[in-house]
Amino acid sequence: MASKKREVQLQTVINSQSLWDEMLQNKGLTVIDVYQAWCGPCKAVQALFRKLKNEINEDEILHFVVAEADNIVTLHSFRDKCEPVFLFSLNGKIIAKIEGANAPLINRKVTNLIDEERKIAAGEMVRPQYNEILLKDLDSEETGEAHDGNVAEHYCITIIKPDAVISKKVLKIKEKILEEGFVIEAEDARMLTEEQVRDFYSRMADQPDFEEFVSFMTTSLSHVLVVSPGNEKTDSLGEIQAQLETEPKESPEDLSEAEVNATSEVTKKKRDSLQEYLERQQISQFCDIEDDATNVAKFLDIFFPDFKLMKSRNLERTLALLRPDLVQERKDEVFNIIEDEGFKILMQRQIQLSEEEAQTLCKEYENEDYYDKLIEYMTSGPSLALVLLRENGLQYWKNLLGPTNVNEASEFYPDSLCAQFAMDRLPVNQLYGSDSKEIAEREIQYFFPLQNTLAVIKPHVTHEQREEIMKIIKDAGFELTQLKEMVLSQEEANKIYYKIATRDFYKDVLAVLAEGPSLVMVLTKWNAIGDWRRLMGPVDPEEARLLSPESIRAKYGINILKNAAHGASNASEAAEGISKMFGESVSEDPEEN
Repeated sequence: MASKKREVQLQTVINSQSLWDEMLQNKGLTVIDVYQAWCGPCKAVQALFRKLKNEINEDEILHFVVAEADNIVTLHSFRDKCEPVFLFSLNGKIIAKIEGANAPLINRKVTNLIDEERKIAAGEMVRPQYNEILLKDLDSEETGEAHDGNVAEHYCITIIKPDAVISKKVLKIKEKILEEGFVIEAEDARMLTEEQVRDFYSRMADQPDFEEFVSFMTTSLSHVLVVSPGNEKTDSLGEIQAQLETEPKESPEDLSEAEVNATSEVTKKKRDSLQEYLERQQISQFCDIEDDATNVAKFLDIFFPDFKLMKSRNLERTLALLRPDLVQERKDEVFNIIEDEGFKILMQRQIQLSEEEAQTLCKEYENEDYYDKLIEYMTSGPSLALVLLRENGLQYWKNLLGPTNVNEASEFYPDSLCAQFAMDRLPVNQLYGSDSKEIAEREIQYFFPLQNTLAVIKPHVTHEQREEIMKIIKDAGFELTQLKEMVLSQEEANKIYYKIATRDFYKDVLAVLAEGPSLVMVLTKWNAIGDWRRLMGPVDPEEARLLSPESIRAKYGINILKNAAHGASNASEAAEGISKMFGESVSEDPEEN
């Protein structure tokens, strides 16, 4: 469909370079909301723009537009920016930029510029000389072409092998990779198929022990990483000083001008490849790396088929919190907005905040005279904590929330959630959002602590069905922390089914488990035990097909013995089963694995 200019409320839509060039012909002031196609224009300031347009009433010299950065060459440098950006064009020249939805600042800027235009038109002042802001086109920058090139050229595929997983070295290896400045762009814990192992290690196929190696790689868990070069490390001030102290002293007259300039700059270390770095760290024996661009592209499609989409969408998690009155009175309205704005609710729970927790979440209000009443309010009843997921979700949620103060929100951001859900009791935003990615992850971990559970996929489940079940597990938010493929002898089965080992039907259970290899897993997430049992469904597949038709047992179970999956019933059973099956390889704290 061809681009065309159209009016949406009070803002003109600019979605092509030709419309951008035409817009620059506007007389007077044009306020430009630069937006990305995936998130749309900034809703938080639309009420302000409507107010300014009505109060100033100068359609000839005041214009509002929204400009889609994705389709306008001039605005390429604003692509993939999660924070709102507003440009101010005065008679065709961009003379100011404001980052963030700062309504008071935008209001002052528009009011001052329009006052000047009126005075200039009345002959009361000479037009000031503004410095024009030149908008850089990323295609002309050094890094610009990298985005359009072969994605695989910028990454390598790293497999951390099962022996490292079993010996709890995965976290250490990832920390070492990050310390050197490399970036782990994606990660998946999985048991590799025989086809995947033979393909990835085809260069080793002629080695005498290759078949034994294939068996080793396909019977336990590996971690597959996508690693990018990141930023090269630079010498620290101390390292540079030490280097200068150990080098022979030369007088300035003995050095060329180039050499003198070189000694005054911080020089970058020669960057090792990831393989060389891991060898230097003496951990390369636990990892295998593929960095050939053609092969990387192939294995990206195999291991991470959605990688390019994932990178372009920039999915982010954030913690959201509804305060007590809002939970009781208008929770459903908030949920409707969350859904309409494209968020996915990953986790939710009602929590009764302690005084200390309330003080932490309300720190921004600690200097207000109503602070004590706020803490009393926050501990008076249950709040609702949510984990939200969306493209650039953290900043998007903060933009929806608006200011923390109801008075400011009502005046400048009447469409914000703060203004919409204001309560009479206190002049505070009834919703909360994390301030940064780091804070979000800490808060999510605090309110949704990780839990381990023991899970078994039974022998009658085919390899194809196993793959489907593993995808169901991943889509449900579980992390695969440990995995073994093994035939469960009576000795091994007793470690898992010890509670029913004396029951008459236990011999039938053992017979089913002896038919072939089972997958024994440690699954990790918040509320893992309960969520895994819900995902499995009722014990009897017939009952599961009636009551929970999308459950694993409904889809893959045959009868009450061959019901596809098993899981621990409670925390103590999970801890005991994990300890017996995996020894010391799984800590009580999932973060240590």
